[in-house]
Amino acid sequence: MNEKIKAIRYSSTRYNIEADTDPQTLRTLYEQAVPPVPEDQVANLVRRRAPWPEMLDLIGSSAPHGFLIYHRNDAAPVFPLAGDTAVCTSYLMGNHTIAERMYRFDPSVLLYAPLHTAIWGEPQGPSYFTFDRPGDQFGSFGSAEIAAIGQELDAKLAALLDHLGLPTPLSLKGGQGLSR
Repeated sequence: MNEKIKAIRYSSTRYNIEADTDPQTLRTLYEQAVPPVPEDQVANLVRRRAPWPEMLDLIGSSAPHGFLIYHRNDAAPVFPLAGDTAVCTSYLMGNHTIAERMYRFDPSVLLYAPLHTAIWGEPQGPSYFTFDRPGDQFGSFGSAEIAAIGQELDAKLAALLDHLGLPTPLSLKGGQGLSR
């Protein structure tokens, strides 16, 4: 094997959590709980080269559940052209002030930060919230510091699921199975 190539195998758990509602309703609840990143305000801080504590304050006050939406991809306009009836909106959800705490140890953590999430289902329901467990993704970097932050993200994701009224995998809280 080429000494310049490092191959890392790891496993990750993907959760498909069923909601007792249609995708549009779940999407609305999710987008209320996870607002868009305040891009203009972040850009202003960057332009001013503001001290990092100002960024921490801005993001802390903008992310009521610890997460912000960085990108939203709604498949609805495109896939019905092929005859598909299911709807899906995927998101890049995260918090760059948390990501920075991992970045300092290994910048390639940005492969998984922000997190990928999806809300999907048939228009009348049920809907599903799908994501890969952050602790698995960030645990793959071989750094205790990064792994600990991955587990912190697991807990934040569990709290978000609780807020949305969705079943919560106990493994996100450090346990086994599901709670509700």
